[in-house]
Amino acid sequence: MLVKKNLLGIGITSATQREILEYIVKNLEKQQKSYYITTPNPEILVYANSHSSFKSTLNNSQLALCDGVGLFWAGKVLGKPLKARVTGVDLMENLCKEVAEKPITVGFLGAGPGIAEKTAECLGKKYPGLKIGFVGGEWNQNSKLQNSRHNNVKRLASSKLASSFGTNYTLDANKLDAPPSVIDILFVAFGFPKQEEWMEKNLANLPVKIAIGVGGAFDYISGNVPRAPIIIQKMGFEWLFRLIIQPWRFKRQLSLFKFIYLLLKERVNTLHFNTNRHAGA
Repeated sequence: MLVKKNLLGIGITSATQREILEYIVKNLEKQQKSYYITTPNPEILVYANSHSSFKSTLNNSQLALCDGVGLFWAGKVLGKPLKARVTGVDLMENLCKEVAEKPITVGFLGAGPGIAEKTAECLGKKYPGLKIGFVGGEWNQNSKLQNSRHNNVKRLASSKLASSFGTNYTLDANKLDAPPSVIDILFVAFGFPKQEEWMEKNLANLPVKIAIGVGGAFDYISGNVPRAPIIIQKMGFEWLFRLIIQPWRFKRQLSLFKFIYLLLKERVNTLHFNTNRHAGA
C-alpha cells in the first residue's frame, strides 16, 4: 500500500510515477473492488477546506496524487515531503503506454464535444496496442448512448450524467472497439469538484475497475489546449503559462493566495504544537 501524508486535512499519496503505475497495473490482476483516484492541486485543497463533503470524497480516494508544484512544496514546508509530483495528464499518458500491450481496457469520459474522441484517437495512434472500450463526452439523458447496444455503454449512460456544455453530444456505438464486459481504467475529465463527486457516487454501479479524475488532461492530449514547454513545467510555472493563454482563469488563480495562507497557518500551528509538547516533556 502506498503511503499518504496529511496536507491541510487531505491525505496525499507520496510516490513516484513509476510506483503509481506499478501499483495500478499489478493490482488490476487481483483486484476485487473498484476504486477511484484523484489528482489534487492547491486550488482543489482550498475548495476542500471549505467543503467538508468534498474533503471526505478526496480522502476516500484510493490514491490522491500530487498534481501541482504547490502541493509538492507544501509537503516540504510542513515537514511532510512527498516523493514526486505526478500530474493527471502525465499519469494518463504513461498509463496508456504501460497497458498498451497488456489485456487491459481503457475508457475516456468527459470534456467538451468531440474532445474525448480526439484524445482516444491521439493515444490510440501513439500506442497502437491500446484497447479502448469506451469513449464519450458528457451527455444528457436522451443521447444515443442511452440506446446503445453495448451493455457497458448502457450502464455508463444509466448514471444519467447531466451535460454541462449545453449541447447534445452523442457517440455512435459502432465507433467503439468490441465491447468488453468491464472497463479496467476509466479516465474522467469533468473538472473538479464534479469528477470526484461523480466517481464516488457512481463507480460502484459501473462496469469499471478504476476511475481516475484527470481534469484538463483531455484538452492537452487532444491538442485543444497547448501545454507548457517542458522547461516551464520543470520550473513549476505551468500554472502561469496556462493563465497567460487562458486569462479568464485569473479569478481561479486567486485561490493560490488562500492556499499560501492556509499553508502558513498550518505551519505556525505545527510549530506551536511542537513547542508546547517539548515544554511539557
